[in-house]
Amino acid sequence: MPTGLGTSLRPPDDSVPLCELTVGALLRATAAAHGEALALAGVPEDGGPRRLWTYAALLAEAEHVAAGIRDRVPLGSRVALWAPNIPEWPIFEYAAALAGVTLVTLNPTLRAGELAHALRVSDPAMLVYADRSRDYDMAAVVREVTAALPTLRHVVSLGAWESLKGSAPLPSDDEITAAGVPAQMQFTSGTTGAPKAVLLSHRAVVNVSRFTFAGLGVREGANVVSPLPMFHTAGCVISCLGPLWSGGTFTLLERFSPKLLLDVLRETPGSVLTSVPTVLTALNDVAGQDSDRPVLSAVLTGAAPVRARLIGETEELFSTTVFNLYGQTELASVLTLTRPDDSARSKTSTVGRPLPHAEVKIVDPRSGAVRPLGVQGEICARGYQQMLAYHGDPEATGRKVDADGWLHTGDLGSMDATGALRIDGRLNEIIIRGGENISPVAVEEVLCTAATVAEAVVVGVPDERWGEVVAAVLRPAAGARIDLAELVALCRERMSPHKIPARWFLAEQFPLTASGKIQKFRVQERVAEGGYERLDAEPPAVVHTTSPGAS
Repeated sequence: MPTGLGTSLRPPDDSVPLCELTVGALLRATAAAHGEALALAGVPEDGGPRRLWTYAALLAEAEHVAAGIRDRVPLGSRVALWAPNIPEWPIFEYAAALAGVTLVTLNPTLRAGELAHALRVSDPAMLVYADRSRDYDMAAVVREVTAALPTLRHVVSLGAWESLKGSAPLPSDDEITAAGVPAQMQFTSGTTGAPKAVLLSHRAVVNVSRFTFAGLGVREGANVVSPLPMFHTAGCVISCLGPLWSGGTFTLLERFSPKLLLDVLRETPGSVLTSVPTVLTALNDVAGQDSDRPVLSAVLTGAAPVRARLIGETEELFSTTVFNLYGQTELASVLTLTRPDDSARSKTSTVGRPLPHAEVKIVDPRSGAVRPLGVQGEICARGYQQMLAYHGDPEATGRKVDADGWLHTGDLGSMDATGALRIDGRLNEIIIRGGENISPVAVEEVLCTAATVAEAVVVGVPDERWGEVVAAVLRPAAGARIDLAELVALCRERMSPHKIPARWFLAEQFPLTASGKIQKFRVQERVAEGGYERLDAEPPAVVHTTSPGAS
């Protein structure tokens, strides 16, 4: 563990070499070593019988589909997949890699206009789609949208799976690498605006999944259970590719249900669970009412702030260790990760240290100067895992990656002497009250220590005197009633007066992206529109400062 960093600049740990295999070559290597091991288990949304593939069967199926892809499109083409969580999804992911094409991953909830936009941006030569997702007629939407896309030459339903197979020769790993074919095109989650199309390399997705699972200390042949959407990096990179490194099983839930997830975990004790905080919260609510709880070997979570209380509750319920991570789509999902030997405080107050080969620094957002240890600034990263580009948008790429190759995450945080990061929120979500910068995350952390609060979202709202003031939107814990006076007293005890919310609201639920992140800009819009129940009849007089900027 590195110690004694002089400033918030952590050099890359290159003690372990990078793997230079493509995703397809990695599958072949794992199948050669673990051919008869269970590779993929699909769990239907009704909890019915699993669909199972060994590594040998998975590779054979993926190679047949890869040949069918190459019958239709040349090396380096883009092929889009629009489908919910079904076992054909990871099979097609591997097939795309073996065929030497770039997989474009599409959110199955996209409406016609959104799908048309995503297809125009990604400009694939081929679209493969599911006919339905629950009650959503995806086939009808495809018929509506594709007629206006003349460059989309092949449109194939997953319902015609056998027709996807072919006999064309497949490219070698060297041919794919030499051609510089990206592994995936992923769309950002859109928490702060329109999603962008991120190009990720084979080197990025292969090594991020490798180093993440090495950091967890996952045992050989481990079962990895995931209810996460496959179209997102947490699903198709971490959850899907991670098990390859130990010859383990990828157990994919077709639909997230906390009860179904608990049942699956009971059937496979000692599993690794990949999750986001919203999944863990729902799972814990169900598990807390059931005495028959499985022991899990590890729980991996991130994509949104993970409260210390949620970590502690999960570890107690499932006799496990929760690993907190930080990353974003532009970094192939994971940049930092807590480790088994971290202190309890580090596991609950930081998002861990960078993965190998990632260089990380904290800079002043205005000057770009590296910050001292413990001082807040923008998190920047550089290394093999960062995106190749925003497809078709060089201007946005230039704003994201500077001339020295540093990717600016847009997230605020600080670094300690071990290189571990603490996340303080998005740069563009900072509330500026009378000249004072307020991190919403810091306020949310205090509010979530109250037993009556399940989730808290803090945003800035306009104010004639201060420019902006703090507003808190709260989702109560199950069966709890929020006492505003108690919360205000807690805030007075734990934070400076200017940080205490001046507006208080109740919410039954929050708007989420499909990957489980709260869309703060939607919450802010709803506050402005009066869409939440007001907790305080009049703004409570909890802030008394003499002038703007004073505290």
